Amino acid sequence: MAETDGDTADTGQGDARDERRAARLAKHIGAFARKHGGAEGQLAYLGQAGTRIVLVGEDGGWGDLVAPSHGVALSAAEKAGLTLHESFDGEFAAKVRTGRYEWSRMAGIQVGGHGNR
Repeated sequence: MAETDGDTADTGQGDARDERRAARLAKHIGAFARKHGGAEGQLAYLGQAGTRIVLVGEDGGWGDLVAPSHGVALSAAEKAGLTLHESFDGEFAAKVRTGRYEWSRMAGIQVGGHGNR
C-alpha cells in the first residue's frame, strides 16, 4: 500500500488532483464572498472526512465547504484570499446571523420535534 501511495506522489498525480480540488473550492469561496459582501473563514478538522471550511460573510450569512484534507483546504483559502481565524469564537462568531429556519430547527432538536427524526 505504501508503494502505491509513493508511486502516485512520484508522478505528481495526487498533487495535480489536490490543486484542482483547491482551485474548485476557491471558486466556491469566491462566489460566496461576492454574494455576501466579503467573507472570512475558519478551518475545522473533521478527521478522515477532511477539513471543513466555515465561511462567514460580511452580511452575516454563513456556509461551509468540505475539503478532503487540511492542505487542500488551506490552499483553497489562500487562492481565494480568505482571511482565516484560528477559532470560531468572539468577534468572528458574533458576525453570524441566523434566520427563522435555523432557530426553529435548533428548537425542534432540543424539544424532540421534527429535527430529532
